[in-house]
Amino acid sequence: MPASRLHRVAVLVLEGAKPLDVGIPAQVFTTRASMPYEVRVCGAAPGLVTGGDGLAYHVTHGLEALAWADIVFVPGYRLPDRDDPPRAVLDALIAAHERGARLAAISTGAFALAATGLLDGRRATTHWHYARALAAKHPQVRVDENVLFVDEGSVLTSAGAASGIDLCLHILRGDIGVSASNHAARRLVAAPYRSGGQAQYVPRSVPEPLGERFAATREWALHRLGEPLTLESLARHAGVSPRTFSRRFAEDTGYTPMQWVMRARVDVARELLERSQRGIEQIAADVGLGTGANLRLHFQHILGTTPTEYRRTFTRGE
Repeated sequence: MPASRLHRVAVLVLEGAKPLDVGIPAQVFTTRASMPYEVRVCGAAPGLVTGGDGLAYHVTHGLEALAWADIVFVPGYRLPDRDDPPRAVLDALIAAHERGARLAAISTGAFALAATGLLDGRRATTHWHYARALAAKHPQVRVDENVLFVDEGSVLTSAGAASGIDLCLHILRGDIGVSASNHAARRLVAAPYRSGGQAQYVPRSVPEPLGERFAATREWALHRLGEPLTLESLARHAGVSPRTFSRRFAEDTGYTPMQWVMRARVDVARELLERSQRGIEQIAADVGLGTGANLRLHFQHILGTTPTEYRRTFTRGE
């Protein structure tokens, strides 16, 4: 990973802040030797902030932390559809964004970002229970209630609390690489990666065992990426028809089965580029992409870069 870049993270605690939403970015990005992040928890002013669910927070920093941060997390808070955060908070978020900071909302924190106007004309998501309220209150925001998170570059939003972990891991992947992100996921005992396009919840009409079976098939496929994988072989493992598998898989993950397999192969290639000295041709063969030319093609399509440039960017500097 890039060794010299220190990322400064501010977690903005608003009145009624939800405990899990506050704790997720604070824990994922907590300052430690292996992580190039410094975290400051802040509020509209230093001192006690009344939270939700019977908890309160004593924050050391006020809004000056937003002027310091490279990334500002806005955790969810209670009754977001009623009142907007104080004007000073919105102005500080806008100022942080204007100087280049990324703003990332967890759950109903999206309402605070929407109140700044920075989500106008952009895709965004929030907890499914509040998605319609967000669309009604901020009609210029393109609300997508069927995804775990949305990355619009300088502004990012996520659904309920658990998807905040997915968003944080997504940010880690972009900042410091797949290997470090996977290590963080293991520390959290979390899934290494769930795509932003994955559905927030499975429709109630789908029997739960089928969802478990599909998860087992994905795990099975991850251990066989170097082998030929087809829609038929995946469906056969799941014990359903290819048509049913394809439809349900897309509902669950946001990708067709073969798109998911391709992205999984590229992910493994990314980690091999970061952690090993294997050549491009060998890595391509190891992950089931056949040739270096094929690996380069898919890297460019999915990541917008080349394997060589990716390795140069994310090779550890130790």
